[in-house]
Amino acid sequence: MTSTMTGSTDFPDLQALAFEVAEAGIGVLRINRPERMNAQTVRMFTEYGLAAGALRDSRLRALILTGAGERAFCAGFDLDELDVITRMGVREFLEFQETATGGIQAIRHLPFPVIAAVHGAAIGGGLALALAADIRLVSPTAKFSAAFLRVGLSMGELGTSYNLSRLIGPGRAAEIGFSGRIVDAAEAVAIGLANRVVPADRLYDEAVALARLIAANSPGGVRMSKRAIQRNQEITSYAAALELENRGQALLTCTMDMPEALAAFKEKRPPRFTGK
Repeated sequence: MTSTMTGSTDFPDLQALAFEVAEAGIGVLRINRPERMNAQTVRMFTEYGLAAGALRDSRLRALILTGAGERAFCAGFDLDELDVITRMGVREFLEFQETATGGIQAIRHLPFPVIAAVHGAAIGGGLALALAADIRLVSPTAKFSAAFLRVGLSMGELGTSYNLSRLIGPGRAAEIGFSGRIVDAAEAVAIGLANRVVPADRLYDEAVALARLIAANSPGGVRMSKRAIQRNQEITSYAAALELENRGQALLTCTMDMPEALAAFKEKRPPRFTGK
């Protein structure tokens, strides 16, 4: 990435993410773990914030957010790192949650539009990441799920309860969140979770074309429009919503149901929840 695009030569060295310039004013941030279906790691949440910090004052007019490879946008948290989380105490886990939510929030609050180009799975934290974008274009293979309850947590995670309910309404958000079911591309468009479905081989090109349309408008007008849309959604405080989510998740790590859910997942059996 050049200094003319970022205004700085100190763009961070990213391991789990990759940045490139598609054309003048249009950047592409890829989740770059295709061998793991772009699953999230503890480090990746820090990198969201690092990348957003480097891009915030750039000359970009729009950013495309997508996943590397053919299989997934982002399949949620990497199961190989779950043991790292389960060893955390409540205070340490809350600090991790604040880092994770801070990374997602930094992408959401980029001053220019963010377009998520979603193919394959956008599950759990992948859904939260897609929700941080302003616009979602999806291929026919796209599938969304707020799968947090399946591992003994709540949908109060990474801004999901806030963003999803405002995007599709509290009733639909509750049904999708409480069940953890899959929402396919067609349903996602029908309920307003996605903007439109485009052919898989055209997804990237369509995202660039849309970014080009946005970039053709007044930079100040686009940025102020984004700010107005976001602020006008915030009838209550977004920061307060994140605080509530973070504390709820930290408390849930102390229950018996979370380790039971993780054990059941590894043993490929139904979990036996007790509510304790």
